[in-house]
Amino acid sequence: MVCNLSPYKGCCGFFVKAFKWLPVLLISSIIVWSYYAYVVHLCLLTVETDSVRYPLLVFYHIIFFLFLWSYWRTVWTVPGPVPPRFRLTLVELENLEGTESDDEQKRILEQVAIDKDLPVAMRTIHGSVRYCDRCSVIKPDRAHHCSMCGRCVLKMDHHCPWVNNCVAFFNYKFFVLFLFYGFLYCIFVSLSTLKFFLQFWARSFESSGQSKFHILFLFFVSSMFSISLCSLLVYHIHLVLNNRTTLEAFRAPVFRRGPDKDGFSLGKSGNLQEVFGDDLKKLLFPVFSSLGDGLTFPQRLPDLEMGTNNEERWSEDGERVPMLRPEEEERISESDSEEELIHTAVPVNRVATFQLVRS
Repeated sequence: MVCNLSPYKGCCGFFVKAFKWLPVLLISSIIVWSYYAYVVHLCLLTVETDSVRYPLLVFYHIIFFLFLWSYWRTVWTVPGPVPPRFRLTLVELENLEGTESDDEQKRILEQVAIDKDLPVAMRTIHGSVRYCDRCSVIKPDRAHHCSMCGRCVLKMDHHCPWVNNCVAFFNYKFFVLFLFYGFLYCIFVSLSTLKFFLQFWARSFESSGQSKFHILFLFFVSSMFSISLCSLLVYHIHLVLNNRTTLEAFRAPVFRRGPDKDGFSLGKSGNLQEVFGDDLKKLLFPVFSSLGDGLTFPQRLPDLEMGTNNEERWSEDGERVPMLRPEEEERISESDSEEELIHTAVPVNRVATFQLVRS
């Protein structure tokens, strides 16, 4: 029997996919054990008074439910596949692969984006439309190819082995809530077991050896995980407030005007709303409420060649503006100087900045 050597197909692909679920099984096992240790050995067998036992059980189950809900939504939510219209046809692919000049490939990709009316504002460092040769798609803004999943993902943040999934546009809110409720869960468990941990350590509290082991180990595990979750949570809150992904934090997104690490920043309030939505009832629950469609994103400065501003790009009529206006296309065909484009954008950018300061 010949084994297909592709990491995504055949029997090898099956074993690779099965192996990727091991971290999820490990986390799930720890969660199940922590539930057993806290509810049975701490609340039922160790806590002596009902006035302490019942409040602990109520608060524990609320936090546990929200934590588990957020985790499984992160695991099972499809992060964001690239729509088929971004994929090159066979003819377009043959034309692209048949050229040897980088300038010719750049021109072909630009023309394909215009013909298909693709709303792409980001560019490569060389000023070309971003293209994935493994998926044969033009990358939407903020989309990246995940080598672990073997596909391009919308607004990719990173691939997390602990959820066996990409953290991207459709599950990023769930991931942040998973970190938040996971940290809250660990802090609640560690603080509520601290008293009994100190009593066991000082040998001033009598309990069965099995319960003592579970409570001591529960305190150590919850304290350890709370430290790691706290650091991750603080980092991702920083990213949300600045409207960046983990990938964009390492490499600033590039636009026609050049690299801009704050290119998608809309202010602290606007950045929070983009991830968590504007419905306060859904803010702290793992239900999808993020703004946008994962394909287009409002920019700090307007994109002249797309002929749009932030309000137009999030219109709900489903219509997308063309890549270039006719007059802009004619002007760029005469001169493709990046310096000229940046120079032309300066007056409009100043007006946009002044308007943002006034608001």
